[in-house]
Amino acid sequence: MRPVTRYGDGMKIAVIMPRWVGDAVMAMVDLARHAQVKPVSLSDIATRQEISLSYLEQLFARLRRAGLVKSVRGPGGGYRLAKGSADTRVSEIILAVDEPISATRCTEMGATGCRADRSKCLTHDLWEELGNQIHLFLSSVTLL
Repeated sequence: MRPVTRYGDGMKIAVIMPRWVGDAVMAMVDLARHAQVKPVSLSDIATRQEISLSYLEQLFARLRRAGLVKSVRGPGGGYRLAKGSADTRVSEIILAVDEPISATRCTEMGATGCRADRSKCLTHDLWEELGNQIHLFLSSVTLL
């Protein structure tokens, strides 16, 4: 995992993001940039972004199942965005690779709480709201 650091009002916050999430977003940005004229092969994306081809194939299988990309078969085939760059949101990409947008360390919280004694941890609401704000922000960011 690599931290994504954001500075604001003198505060430094590090958000840990799994590598595959960053790689999926990077690959989709690459696809948006290069697939305007013709489909883009995964090997081209892998070379430009220094991502393993077999790993990229796994990511694109998830992106395809989520309806974010379309594959084009045959000579000159590859991938295209399923929707326009302006309509493809970063939050959709993150959710497509099975990574919920969450800032809490808590596991699934039922109606009663996230701790073993079924209560909420002391900072649960704070981190849950941060996760909500991150999701809202990433929902506002498109590939355009």
